[in-house]
Amino acid sequence: MFSNIFKYEFKSCLRQKAILFWLIAFPIILGCFFKMAFSGIYEKDVVFNAIPVAVTNIEENDILKQVLEQISNSDEALFKVTYTDIDKAEEMLKSEDIKGIIKASDLSLEFGSTGIQQTIVKTFIQQYKTQEKIITDTAKNAPQKLDKVIASLSEKISPNEDIPLHGNPDITIQFFYNLLAMTALFGSMSGLFVAQKNQGDLSALGARRCCSPVNKLTSITATLLAFHAVEMICMVISVTFLRFVLKVDFGSKLPLVYLAAIIGGITGISMGFFVGSFRIKEGVKISVVMAASMTCCFFSGLMSNTIRGTVAEHCPIFNEINPAAIISDSFYCLNLYEDYRRFTVKIISMAIYTVLFTLGGYVLTRRRKYASL
Repeated sequence: MFSNIFKYEFKSCLRQKAILFWLIAFPIILGCFFKMAFSGIYEKDVVFNAIPVAVTNIEENDILKQVLEQISNSDEALFKVTYTDIDKAEEMLKSEDIKGIIKASDLSLEFGSTGIQQTIVKTFIQQYKTQEKIITDTAKNAPQKLDKVIASLSEKISPNEDIPLHGNPDITIQFFYNLLAMTALFGSMSGLFVAQKNQGDLSALGARRCCSPVNKLTSITATLLAFHAVEMICMVISVTFLRFVLKVDFGSKLPLVYLAAIIGGITGISMGFFVGSFRIKEGVKISVVMAASMTCCFFSGLMSNTIRGTVAEHCPIFNEINPAAIISDSFYCLNLYEDYRRFTVKIISMAIYTVLFTLGGYVLTRRRKYASL
């Protein structure tokens, strides 16, 4: 009997067009939009490239020329320098071939727009002016200390520690993590159907099952596992499409990405099963599940990449209990960390949610009696 119920519920779930749309079509469509929107952003705005600048009247400042050549010819060049006259430089600035103009005669600057690259150029000139003044004053007042001062200013002092990260450091990938988390939580709609199919006052099928001699626990378990199987297929399709069609880089641990996505989907179904087991109107249940899922996804960073930081600052515990954040963090941990400690914690958290929601749903649906069916 268990196998028959599982087989027919599996087929029945595959015929639910609404479920298949939200679990397969919607994440694929949204993933395509994400890919179009975020394509090239990391390389353009995050990865640092040499800043193209034009320098005029360089013959009036030999020291500046030596400094610029030193920092533009290194392996990690700061600037890509073009020496030209002021008229040509302004034409290049208007056509956006360069980010700014450095006038060597008086160390003044000219920009066509504002941004982080222009700020870097401005900061460099300010530091150059400061060091130039220090060297000039030292040469005038204490020439015997000039060598020490120059050596001191030439030292590279960095307050940052270079910590190598593994995997894909592209910050936009978090939107795809949260897309998978949203797909997993949308499985809660399937969980609602499981509960509804076993409540005599909500559906004709539920009424027949309440009158059936089949053990209710067996019926619910078979139905739940059938929907879990469909959810697993949907999550595998979503991950496969993102990875191999849209070429989203999930790192080198792809099998574990599939595992995290599958467990996340199971968690989503169990959440819907728990909410669906309450004796409230069906419309209210759907509203509660959708509102809870979208709220969790919002605070996980699906709509804004800064909201997670804001939540962590004001209420850090929320990120630890938010199901969407837990699911997306499991992908993040696989991508950027070599060890599996953080990933294991996230998987255990999802498992705990699954067990609690499932047991809660069983308790709420067991031994329910109706005055009439």
